[in-house]
Amino acid sequence: MVAMDSCFVSLKSNTQLMKGNWGGLDRCENGFYGEKVRGGFNENVWIKSLKYEKKALKLTPNVAYAVATPNVSKQPMTIQVPTVPKVKANPKNVASIILGGGAGTHLFPLTKRSATPAVPVGGCYRLIDIPMSNCINSGINKIFVLTQFNSASLNRHISRTYFGNGVTFGEGFVEVLAATQTSGESGMYWFQGTADAVRQFIWDAKNRNVENILILAGDHMYRMDYMDFVQNHIDRNADISISCAAVDDRAKVSYLFNPLCSRASDYGLVKLDSRGRIIQFSEKPKGANLNAMRVDTTSFGLSREESLKSPYIASMGVYVFKTDVLLNLLKWRYPSSNDFGSEIIPAAIKDHNVQAFMFRDYWEDIGTIKTFYDANLALTEEFPKFEFYDPKTPFYTSPRFLPPTKIDRCQIVDAIISHGCFLRECSIQHSIVGERSRLDYGVELKDTIMMGADNYQTELEITGLLAEGKVPVGIGPNTKIRKCIIDKNAKIGKDVIIMNKDGVQEADRPEQGFYIRSGITIVMEKATIEDGTVI
Repeated sequence: MVAMDSCFVSLKSNTQLMKGNWGGLDRCENGFYGEKVRGGFNENVWIKSLKYEKKALKLTPNVAYAVATPNVSKQPMTIQVPTVPKVKANPKNVASIILGGGAGTHLFPLTKRSATPAVPVGGCYRLIDIPMSNCINSGINKIFVLTQFNSASLNRHISRTYFGNGVTFGEGFVEVLAATQTSGESGMYWFQGTADAVRQFIWDAKNRNVENILILAGDHMYRMDYMDFVQNHIDRNADISISCAAVDDRAKVSYLFNPLCSRASDYGLVKLDSRGRIIQFSEKPKGANLNAMRVDTTSFGLSREESLKSPYIASMGVYVFKTDVLLNLLKWRYPSSNDFGSEIIPAAIKDHNVQAFMFRDYWEDIGTIKTFYDANLALTEEFPKFEFYDPKTPFYTSPRFLPPTKIDRCQIVDAIISHGCFLRECSIQHSIVGERSRLDYGVELKDTIMMGADNYQTELEITGLLAEGKVPVGIGPNTKIRKCIIDKNAKIGKDVIIMNKDGVQEADRPEQGFYIRSGITIVMEKATIEDGTVI
């Protein structure tokens, strides 16, 4: 195979050209035959047998050709190929829109008082810090954040972190666009979905004179250079590009007894042609529809073993649109469609060039309690698949100006301890401890995420509360906790046991200060668990 990237190719005698397709050779009227060419993103197999002569083809840029050797003599020839200069993606021509999420029902009760992107992650970060930091590290400095539900804490965090705290945007900006109601029929409603949220503010991005718009979710964990994504979008002259990842078909924990409920059914799944164009999109398919979306993922760089484990290609919910295409789709073509995954993308595939960008690094959608819990605790492993520590592409968050954590005769194994904590004669294993956390003597914390506190209580305040029979913020003496998420500012007394020994999968006990989701106990924000309680 000869990739026509250079300006010319010289052909010696007994050679000729033949245009190759990803699926095989063109069998034209002249009767040229060759051994089938296997095509994919990673390999092409050389032609072995030839039968008839084929006339010279007119060359086009960026097209692969096979060099064939017939049994007849031909004169040497040189064919000039016109060069097309590559257009380099410019971050100044890109704006990003980060979706603040809906009501966040899948992460409830963590989203009872805050928007999904404001949920703490990794000890000291918020979920919004991930797409924000990826934008900054990619050089994209025109950022919109769309918010609607429980957005006060999200707005506060963005203001403290990205407005004048050492993060440089140059001529760029970060704008928080809150859902509003305005006069007229179209302005009477809140955001009805992801596409509707963008529709209501697309005019603002258009007025910024940007060529491409990057649309991001606020509840994913990954590190990505978005300009690689945009460059691929430009190189393929795509109207829309979707970042995709191979996913497995493991049964979801909550549905182990239902073989039709696969983890892959949580995503929008795609099928591609040999050039990477998306030809089929199915939003969260199940049963036979799910099985129909299986593909051979070895074509995308996976080994045979990995392909068997991950036979689906999932949309990551990360998109690049040409600005005028996005405006046309939302305002004119599909003005009543409210969601990208279930409405806009499937419709656009029919008459637009929708390309896939294969993302092969770590990515996790942490939009459920189970995935949120697993992804956080995976950070404590010795060699985690994802980590926030990278000096070249750091993750930013709000500066708290807290002192180092004080540790007094504790046993700590495979844990992340944030700043400003007070740990006294306690045991912490495979857990994350958030900022300003207080663990008293005899506390045992295992497989637990503790989100910490917003403020300190002084020793005098703690002594006063204990004297009155009240529970201070933190965890009291001799308390044992397993497989738990402790939300911010929770008060857990002494001699408490939280282990869910009965293995309850789902339970709602808001009057007692906790919920259980997928077998994980969640202590609510500002909840009080009295002394001696057993859960």
